[in-house]
Formats: sequence, C-alpha cells, structure tokens
Amino acid sequence: MPLTAVEVKNAESREKPYKLADGGRMHLLVTPAGSKLWRLAYRFGGKEKLLALGVYPEVALKDARAKRDEAKALLADGVDPGAKRKLDKLTKDISNATTFKALADEYQDKLRREGRAVATLEKNEWLYSQMLPKLGERPISELSATEILSVLRPVEKRGNLETAKRLRMKIGEVIRFAIATGRAVNDPTPSLKGALVGPKAKHRAAITDPIALGAFLRAVEAFDGQPETVAALKILPMVFTRPGELRLAEWREFDLNKAIWTIPASRTKMRREHQVPLPRQALAILAALKEITGGGRLVFPGIRSVERPISENTLNASMRRMGFKQDEVSAHGFRATASTLLNESGKFSADAIERALAHQDPDPIRRAYARGAFWAERVEMAQWWADHLDTLKTGGQVLVYRVGTNS
Repeated sequence: MPLTAVEVKNAESREKPYKLADGGRMHLLVTPAGSKLWRLAYRFGGKEKLLALGVYPEVALKDARAKRDEAKALLADGVDPGAKRKLDKLTKDISNATTFKALADEYQDKLRREGRAVATLEKNEWLYSQMLPKLGERPISELSATEILSVLRPVEKRGNLETAKRLRMKIGEVIRFAIATGRAVNDPTPSLKGALVGPKAKHRAAITDPIALGAFLRAVEAFDGQPETVAALKILPMVFTRPGELRLAEWREFDLNKAIWTIPASRTKMRREHQVPLPRQALAILAALKEITGGGRLVFPGIRSVERPISENTLNASMRRMGFKQDEVSAHGFRATASTLLNESGKFSADAIERALAHQDPDPIRRAYARGAFWAERVEMAQWWADHLDTLKTGGQVLVYRVGTNS
C-alpha cells in the first residue's frame, strides 16, 4: 500500500533504522536519530543501486514521488539517474568556478602573490564591486559585448567616463586571464573601444610658477593639520615621488644615517625598487616625525588606526582646506613641479631628472645603465632642490633659468 502524508509525518524513530515502502521501489528510511530519508532502489547495468531523493519534511511525499518518476523516466531512456546526478553536480561546480566573480577573485589573488601595490589591489577591488552585481554569477565564457556594454552604459550616463573606461579594461583583464587558463576562448571587450564616449585627458594640477610655489610652501608651514599630514605635505614637494609611495611608506625603508629612502618594487608603478636621496631638510622632518610615529610600522599612519596609512585623499583635502583649488595644485602635481623647474634650471641632466622621477627609459640598454647611473648627480640635485624650495618659501630672490642662455 502506498504511504499517506499522515503516516510519513507520524513515523517515529526506533532502536534500529527501518523502511516504510511507498511503491515503485521507493521507501522512507527512518533512522534512530529521527531522520526521515527518501530512497529509491533501482537496477542499472546489472547492479543494484540506491538513489537519495531528499530529506523529509524539506521534501514532502508528493515531491519525493515526482523525483522517483523523473528517475524512472531516465532509466527508461537508458540513463543511470545516480550517475547523471553526479555529472550534474560536477558541471555545476565547474560552472561556479568559472563565473566572472570566481575568475576575478582568482586573478586578484594572482596579482597579490606577484606583489602588486596595495593601492592597485584596492582600486581593483572597488572596480570589481561595480561589475559583480550584474556579471558576478555569469559564466565568463558566455559574456558577450552587449552584456558587458549594459554594465558600462549606466556608468557612462552618470558622466563617469574614466571609470567606464577602466571598467572595460578590468573586465578584459579578467577575461584574458580566463583565456590563458583555459576557461574562455574569446575576449569581447576590444570591440567596445568605440562604443563609449572617451574621457578627456586630465592633467593633474601643478604649480610651476616659482612665486606661487613659495606661497604654497608658506601655507604648509602655517597649516594646523595633523603632524603626519603636515610632514607629508612638506616632504612630498622635496622628494616628488608618487603620493601613494609616500603615503604607504614604512620606517624600515629609511636609512636616515645614509640619507636614503628605498621604495620597494611592490609599491612602485614600474615594479622596480627605487631609491630616493634625502636632503637635510627631509631628514630633519623625518627625525621629528619619528618621535611621534616611530613606534609603529607606518611613517604616516591615519588618525583612526596606526596600522592604516593616511587616506588617499588626505593630502588633496588638506590643500583644499588651505585655500588652494582643485585646478591649482594636487599631490601628484609636485612631480610636474619638480620636473619643470629642475629642467628650467639647466643645472642637471635630463637623465638624472628622469631617474629621480622613476620614469622608465624605453631603451632597454639605457634603462639597465640608468639603474646605477646618475646617483651622485641625484644626491646633489636633491639638496639643491630642497635649498631652492627654502629660498622660495622665505620669499628670497627668484632666478628664472633658461636652458641654453647665460642668464
């Protein structure tokens, strides 16, 4: 006799497991612990097998019978329902491992193991967060140009053209990683290059007028911000590294006796270790700052935690507080400031200036040579530049240099 819903509900556990038959070789297995398990016995290939159909009450009697009938239909077609279930699970597992989110996570982990800069990884995480709501669970091999464009269009319509461009690039990076690891065959992102409105190139605001630079330096002296922020604002124009390199600086990178700051390759844009000669003024600022932050790992820790550096926007926000507009000066702009005024001075070679800026020479032979060259000139240049900034700050005489003249 077939089971009734009441019989299934009222079946109580016993000292040993027992079965309640329903028909069609399906039964309810009741365990001593009180579990009620639907099972289907069947033969395939001459062997007796058992197929789990679910657990009561999650799977009710009528649902178990429906699953039994599905399994019987497969058997009638010569398909082993147990083997098919295993194959379906394997296919699902593979599909889950090849979603855009899974590949993005794997690619990000690869970049992390390669020692990519923390700032780069953080930016990637933010960009991925913009894509995952729509693309995260999609099999990466099925992504089309149209689908990717549907993610980029809303960003473009909000006027975030640079973000839309970067999103397209990041999606392409993940897809190409999938291709390289055998989980996709085609990257549709190149076909979208002409589909989006291109962002206008923005030059980071920089002060290149000596008198205006002097005024800025005096404003920094009078600024009442946090000691770590003020110190960073004083040092950055002197060393003109990328702001992220300074912001994430650790005390172990500084040899104050030799007056050298060694930025590890993991934090530089070109992924090469970069050494910065420190002028006397920078050493004095660092010595004073060490009394405040020297007990920790970071040179410029944030306010909320000594384990996290000052935020990416701290320096620019501080300059806004000092009254300087966004189109007047930026933290990254001090690289252009130093490049412009050092080149105009005519005192130092272009090679030494480029090396100080950690720019990569396109010629591989010259690039290899530059790694050990120009150090003495750079040390001299670092001190001259810091002295020159002091002259400008105190309102001293400003000499306008022109390369190729006697003036």
